Amino acid sequence: MALKKKPVTGMKDIMPAEMEIRDYVIGLIKETYRTFGFSSMETPCVEHIENLCSKQGGDNEKLIFKILKRGEKLKIDQAKEEADLVDGGLRYDLTVPLSRYYANHANELPSPFKALQMGNVWRADRPQRGRFRQFMQCDIDILGEPSNLAEIELILATTALLGKLDFKNFTIRINDRRFLKAMAAYSGFEEKDFDNVFITLDKMDKIGLDGVAAELKENGYAQESVEKYLELFEEITDDVEGVRMCKEKLQGYLAPEAADSLEMIITSVESAKEADFRMKFDPTLVRGMSYYTGTIFEISMDEFGGSVGGGGRYDKMIGKFTGQDTPAVGFSIGFERIVMLLMERGYQVPGSRTKKAFLIEKNMPQEGMLKVLSLAREERQAGNQVMIVNMKKNKKFQKEQLAEQGYSDIVEVYRDSVENL
Repeated sequence: MALKKKPVTGMKDIMPAEMEIRDYVIGLIKETYRTFGFSSMETPCVEHIENLCSKQGGDNEKLIFKILKRGEKLKIDQAKEEADLVDGGLRYDLTVPLSRYYANHANELPSPFKALQMGNVWRADRPQRGRFRQFMQCDIDILGEPSNLAEIELILATTALLGKLDFKNFTIRINDRRFLKAMAAYSGFEEKDFDNVFITLDKMDKIGLDGVAAELKENGYAQESVEKYLELFEEITDDVEGVRMCKEKLQGYLAPEAADSLEMIITSVESAKEADFRMKFDPTLVRGMSYYTGTIFEISMDEFGGSVGGGGRYDKMIGKFTGQDTPAVGFSIGFERIVMLLMERGYQVPGSRTKKAFLIEKNMPQEGMLKVLSLAREERQAGNQVMIVNMKKNKKFQKEQLAEQGYSDIVEVYRDSVENL
């Protein structure tokens, strides 16, 4: 039976042209985030299955690639339940591993700790445009900072990076889980129903206000509560004035400091931003992860038609490991989607090295070969990229291929002309 050439479903081979952009973006990410004081760190790609299945990751916990026990520990014939077979899994995000990492090393780390983590994650998801089963994530997190300075810095750092990649006129949608709960309580929903209400609300951009109303009524909620709830979304504006209106209208349900904090984040970012984007208060923003406790945000781009990144505050997660809650907030960019958009627009890596190719006649004598190798060394020492290849019969096609790879300077070297180089 012939071996399979194509990659596993939901995963992909990466060609050199894309790899050049990926390498550049990775370098730019690290360079930009370091200027904001973030430190690189890394966690293993395999996590304890108990950590991954701790009801922190929402629907992602249904998408885990689970790993069988190994060696003598794997006793398939004696297994009665999944726990007898599985003890680990591939991480589905970087936040759960970061929380374990911080819980394990907090005494060795500064406070607050500004972490930069990049790495592949895996989800047994349905592949589609910009979504794979193996993909790179890029997270920045601030651990140990309770104030909204953390949110402000995360948004400024992330948008500064996107600006350097020539993205413009994108939107940072921002909300707070406390607003979501206050609006639901104000409308008459019981606390036990909040999560189900939010699941429906999260479909607003797909089914609209009428669709949300219909689904809430189908789920058995009182018409009075549904109407009161949706009236709020019709009244609230998507700016600071909308935040202030919520503060006034939701008195007794929304802590005033929650509204003050969100207003400060929006106005501070608008004042200090380096890139061209808009801050938008979006009370329909939910985000699926159950671990979020406060501010939540997403990056929306019209050219993609959806989110290309997001994050929020998760002050309770580290406490699951240590027994003591630790303030934490993070922002993740959709690395794969960003690269995809750059590829689709024909992005060219700026300031690339000059690429030079020596096309040498076959069976070049040793003296001639040494001369070419010496010239190539000089070019590399000058910072250029140099390729030495044997000349093929179809020289025209060979040179066209080299040009497609970015080799703008192609030198043909023959044995009788090598001394003239």
